[in-house]
Amino acid sequence: MRLMTSLPGAVAVAVLGATAGLADGPAIIFDLGGKFDRSFNQAAFTGAERWAEATGSTYREIELQSDAQREQAMRRLAEAGSNPIVMAGFSQASALSVVAPDYPDTTFVIIDGEVEEPNVRSVIFSEHEGSYLVGMMAAMASQTGTVGFVGGMDIPLVSRFACGYAQGVVAVNPDATVLANMTGTTPTAWNDPVRGGELTRGQISQGADVVYAAAGGTGLGILQVAADEGILSIGVDSNQNYLHPGSVLTSMIKRVDVAVEDAFTAGADIETGLFVFGLAENGVGYALDENNADLVPDEMRMAVDAARAQIIAGDIMVHNFTDDGSCPVQMR
Repeated sequence: MRLMTSLPGAVAVAVLGATAGLADGPAIIFDLGGKFDRSFNQAAFTGAERWAEATGSTYREIELQSDAQREQAMRRLAEAGSNPIVMAGFSQASALSVVAPDYPDTTFVIIDGEVEEPNVRSVIFSEHEGSYLVGMMAAMASQTGTVGFVGGMDIPLVSRFACGYAQGVVAVNPDATVLANMTGTTPTAWNDPVRGGELTRGQISQGADVVYAAAGGTGLGILQVAADEGILSIGVDSNQNYLHPGSVLTSMIKRVDVAVEDAFTAGADIETGLFVFGLAENGVGYALDENNADLVPDEMRMAVDAARAQIIAGDIMVHNFTDDGSCPVQMR
């Protein structure tokens, strides 16, 4: 069960204050794009719901409508007694770094961001590793030798997806062309499916026959256009294979759901610090189910699983864009 709190501008304080006495359990703040974006936020929502169903307990949730509400939402939840408070999304980091020191008895969890405070658990994922695997799949499935990447907001985190993907592509086909576009430079880039579709059509016109969507809610437009135009797509964060069965080659899974469920289960005593989840921790991977089974032959699956084992063993090193802001593979 969940207690839903909206924050429509100035009304936010009154609404949250009125519900302050309803619960002192965990809470979650979803990032822009909303909990039903069928991607990152929805993965977080799935984890929270799974915890609620398993325990019969309640949690409070807030869906942000603007950047300006971040700090306000955190403070009101802390004052209401919610503990721990989970923040979905890197964009929450700046506000959390201000808020966390003011509530030393409250434990905060930020997913996809890092805040160095004693009462904060920072959870990040090795997206470049999972993206390498789906890049291999894209190269193996491509008939044209040209594949695409459409990201959301133009930030280092998304470039980490793109760079890992490109490395996987050229590992299979050194002569492949990787096209890459970002949707925008503001948080609205996560929820612009029309623009995502336009970028996808542009890549298709340049020969791309597989496009990887790492763009939150914007990705829905990317996957739709790919299906409409008869090319393959790759989903992200949540398993999106079901959205267009037979058209989505696979999805790069990021276990945001597990991170949220674990945080809620641990409660206020959850261990703080930095936690990184990659292939070795089953934090990232690729999705295989009845919706894409016919698109992933045994040869492809075996090659990708072998690469996964090599990455875990350290025999394949996938460069992390955020280490130095560079990528060993040129994209255009």
